Amino acid sequence: MTSLRFRTLLSTVGRARRLALATGMGAVLAATTLTAPAAAQTTSATGTSQDGGLDRQALRKSLDAVHEAGMYGIYSQVRDQGQTWQGASGVADVDTRRPVRPDMVHRVGSITKTFVSVAILQQVARGAIDLDAPIGRYLPDLVPGDRGRRITVRMLLNHTSHIGDYIGSAFPSLLEGSAKSLDDNRFRTFTPKELVGMGLAAAPTGEPGAIPGSYSNTNYILAGLLLEKVTGTDAERYITRNVIRKAGLRHTSFPRTPVIPGPHSKAYESLFGLIDPPRDYSVYNMSWGGTAGAIVSTMDDLNRFYRALLRGELVGAAQVAEMQKTVTVLAGGAAINYGLGLYSLDLPCGRFWGHDGGVFGMITQSLSSPDGSRQLSFGINLAKYQRIDENGEIVPSPIDFALVDHLFLSLCGTTAPQAKSSRLPLTPFPADRLAAAVR
Repeated sequence: MTSLRFRTLLSTVGRARRLALATGMGAVLAATTLTAPAAAQTTSATGTSQDGGLDRQALRKSLDAVHEAGMYGIYSQVRDQGQTWQGASGVADVDTRRPVRPDMVHRVGSITKTFVSVAILQQVARGAIDLDAPIGRYLPDLVPGDRGRRITVRMLLNHTSHIGDYIGSAFPSLLEGSAKSLDDNRFRTFTPKELVGMGLAAAPTGEPGAIPGSYSNTNYILAGLLLEKVTGTDAERYITRNVIRKAGLRHTSFPRTPVIPGPHSKAYESLFGLIDPPRDYSVYNMSWGGTAGAIVSTMDDLNRFYRALLRGELVGAAQVAEMQKTVTVLAGGAAINYGLGLYSLDLPCGRFWGHDGGVFGMITQSLSSPDGSRQLSFGINLAKYQRIDENGEIVPSPIDFALVDHLFLSLCGTTAPQAKSSRLPLTPFPADRLAAAVR
């Protein structure tokens, strides 16, 4: 999501179109369109230099600050070596005032993409998939012709295929500035081939392999179908057995029904004020997300997953290295350094790896130091809570500043800089943000 300013979009599309772009997924573009993050000073390209230990009192206060800034509910887990802190602040249900808990199961949206990428890399290690082979070799009927010959498996995983996103076609009312499609599709089942057809029918965002890439959920629906083709097994079943269980995750799954399994919060969607008051979408058929964004998990499971991945417990060192070969990808108006199913984020205390994700009503971020020793995963239950000004710009909310403060404190310790009210030092949720019907 390169440095295209939202104001540029404003000159070519109306407010309804802008809302649609801002809704695209991440698996629902869950977040914010702020300025692209400035390059941060790091101690090294691979290391981190956080404060030792966890300041539990400060972490608690920073979490409460997010709720006090207007977020309905937030839960978070921070790890430093063998120490773990987890907390929750706010409510899971605005009507009953039921409190949120740190162990709640949460829809994690596009974090699903890391799980899918791990599964594909397992097949690469077996020799069943060639990262640089054309996708048409494996799925000639789905991606025929010139695109099938030019788009490689790697281009799907790092979003340089330039296949359009299916979100605008799956949720057409978003292009009209209406939430009608969200309600109409609550119990609708989309097939993966149907979603791929929508993405391929959309206008390409560039030539295959061109840099910068363009974030698109269609890429990971195709990756799921590729996985099924080479394994002969349903993609969600394969990922469950060979990634989720292998990582020892007990509360992570592809839900079989529209209901989130286990104790969970409601999921409130605001659509930048279009839905007022925000509406609960916690009960939802997630077939529209599929292998691009349907997984549910807990913050503890996410930290376990990324730690196992970065330590070579799910795929070998060679495959982890492939996943960490990044290119510039544009997502919602900002550029991110995207590898194969995960991205890097440079903070004042070092480089971190992970992903974020958003669906209607829920947003998640998970980041880990290169060796998995320092980690943060947090989830929130109110999405697109900001407002859009008369120029089409998303106005940063006090919630954004409080979230960045919690992120810095969690990963960099008590010496981390604080977000200033005049400017955010980085953009929360860089993958699942604005410009997304196109994602």
